[in-house]
Amino acid sequence: MMEAANVGELTEAQHGQTDKFKTRCALMVAALAMVLALASLGGGNASKEATLYNILAADAYSFYQAKNIRQTVLKLAADDLALQVQMPGLPPALKQAMEKKLESHKQTIARYESEPDTGEGKKELLARAKAHEVERDLALRRDPWFDAAEALLQIAIVLMSITLITERRSFFWASTVLGVLGILSTLNGYMLLI
Repeated sequence: MMEAANVGELTEAQHGQTDKFKTRCALMVAALAMVLALASLGGGNASKEATLYNILAADAYSFYQAKNIRQTVLKLAADDLALQVQMPGLPPALKQAMEKKLESHKQTIARYESEPDTGEGKKELLARAKAHEVERDLALRRDPWFDAAEALLQIAIVLMSITLITERRSFFWASTVLGVLGILSTLNGYMLLI
C-alpha cells in the first residue's frame, strides 16, 4: 500500500508536470496568435498592393492608349498635309505655312512616341504599366500564402486551446504541426521562397 506522503508527492509531481505542459501550451497559443497577426497584416497588405498596382497599370495603359489615339490622329493629319503640300499652284506663303504645320505634327508625333523628360511618352507609359503589372503579380503570388497561413494558425490555436482543456497530447502535436506549417506559410508569404 502507498503511504499518504508518497501519494501526496506523486500528486504534486504530476501537478507540476501538468502545470509545465499547460504553460507550454499557453505560450504556444500566444506565439501562434502573434504569427497570425503578422500573417493577417501581410495578407491585408498584399491584397491592397494587388489592387493598387492593378489600378496604376490600368491608368498607365489608358494614358498610353490616349497618346496612341492622338498620335494616330496627328499621323493622319500629317499624311493629309503632305499630300496637300505637293499640289501644284499653291501660293508660296500657304505652302510654307503648311510645311511648317507638317513639321510641327511630325515633332509632336515623335514626342508622343517617347518623352524621357516627362516620362509620358508611349514608350515610357508602356514600361511603367508593365512594371506595375509585375508588382501586382508579386502581390497576387503572396496573398494565397497569407490566406493559408491564417487558416492553419487559427486551427492550430483552436487545437491548442482544446489541449489546454483536455491535456491530450494528440491535440498538442496536431496543433504544433499546423502551427509550424502556418509559420512557414507566413514566412513564404513575405519572402516567396517557394
